[in-house]
Amino acid sequence: MQRSLCKWIIASLVGVMFFVRATPTRADYLSDAGMGVLTLGSNVLYVPVKLGYAVLGGVTGSFAYVLTGANSQAAETIWTPSMGGDYVLTADHLRGQETIHFSTTTGSSGSSTSGWGSSNP
Repeated sequence: MQRSLCKWIIASLVGVMFFVRATPTRADYLSDAGMGVLTLGSNVLYVPVKLGYAVLGGVTGSFAYVLTGANSQAAETIWTPSMGGDYVLTADHLRGQETIHFSTTTGSSGSSTSGWGSSNP
């Protein structure tokens, strides 16, 4: 009795495997590779521009600090926007799922960042 039950269960499982179709997962290798190439190409242009902006902001803020008699608030109004933000673009930035923050704001309006595609006025 027990042996015939085991045979029946095994036969049922084998029969089910023939009728149930496995759905393969969709591989988007070309889409992922294309997005990787686009991200790399965008960063080749974006990163040097952002670094140049940050360095110039740092130097300008330093001059403002010295020329205003060590007024750190004057320097920070230059340093914060120029040195803040995203230094590297990701695939989510290019897809529009995240906002690109090239610089940040220093205002006290409650919002701390502004970027391309943001809803800040």
